[in-house]
Amino acid sequence: MAKTRLNWSAEPWSDDEMLECAMVVPETADTATFTFRAPSGAWFDYQPGQFVTLDLPVDPKKGSAGNVQRTYTISSSPSRPLSISVTVKAQADSIGTRWMLDHLKPGMRIKAFGPNGIFSFHRHPAKKYLFISAGSGITPMMAMTTWAWDSGEMPDITFVHAAKRPSEIIFRERLEQFANRVPGLQLRFTVEELDPFRTWHGYQGRLSQIMLGLMAPDYLEREVFCCGPEPFMNAVREMLISIGYDMEHYHQESFGMAVASEAEAPVLEDVILDDDARSEITFATSGVTKPCAETDTVLAVAKNAGLNIPSGCTFGLCGTCKVKKLSGEVHMVHNGGISDEDIEAGYILACCSNPMGKVTVEV
Repeated sequence: MAKTRLNWSAEPWSDDEMLECAMVVPETADTATFTFRAPSGAWFDYQPGQFVTLDLPVDPKKGSAGNVQRTYTISSSPSRPLSISVTVKAQADSIGTRWMLDHLKPGMRIKAFGPNGIFSFHRHPAKKYLFISAGSGITPMMAMTTWAWDSGEMPDITFVHAAKRPSEIIFRERLEQFANRVPGLQLRFTVEELDPFRTWHGYQGRLSQIMLGLMAPDYLEREVFCCGPEPFMNAVREMLISIGYDMEHYHQESFGMAVASEAEAPVLEDVILDDDARSEITFATSGVTKPCAETDTVLAVAKNAGLNIPSGCTFGLCGTCKVKKLSGEVHMVHNGGISDEDIEAGYILACCSNPMGKVTVEV
């Protein structure tokens, strides 16, 4: 078997040279890690968290016209420069990723472009980090965690990851091996459902403000990196904003649009409540209208008006304060106490809903 040697006299790998698939490792269902090397022996130089674009011959019969380009985060770390890896998960409508899982084998060569990207903790040095990911959004977090491990310095990373079930947590065993050796890496997993006949001692349910506070009590002190589906990242941003996090220290990478430069980074149009912005709530059944601040909750305004809305936890968890919104807009950040069906039907949780202008509720 030929040995691959690091050729320090060579230049770092450039995308003028094709990549050779060296190894394929199954991870979870429809998920695998593909490891590539440079046939010339060149080494790989990039920042942990960056991505590479692969040119995939999805339909070889059509030649280059049948190729598709797909961008994947590099799941390996540049601290291990002999090879480069991507970890890919096929979705129901996947084309390129499906082709990789079904056809890409060791020895095959493909064209690649990059590495590129601005999502890396090398660009935002901090004493403490909070990584938040879901599904295959774990890949850049794995690259950064591996770099921290290989650096020889004690990391301070709280690693929060959400998956459908425990068996679908990518890199679980490797991360646990890291965490078993360094107390500065704290793993916090949450799942939607359990695997049958397997015990689970982690969190269960959708990631929420309360859960995040338990997982990382010192979240205000940490630089946050987030990656996952757009709805997941939107929910994380809303959570952090609502609990007073300084969003200047928040960074995210999208599944659908990996960003190569600061100029390409999308503007995040998050709702940030303003103490000086004035609103008004009309309680239709009671015939009471009260002016208020945008930062006041519907529940607080009702109580100040002498009206009774039954409530329990006041954190958007129990659902006791659910009321019907008749008109207007509110900003609601809840912790699972209301269903999507109720929201579509016009219901809100009074304890965690803030009025945006004039609002009428059925109270």
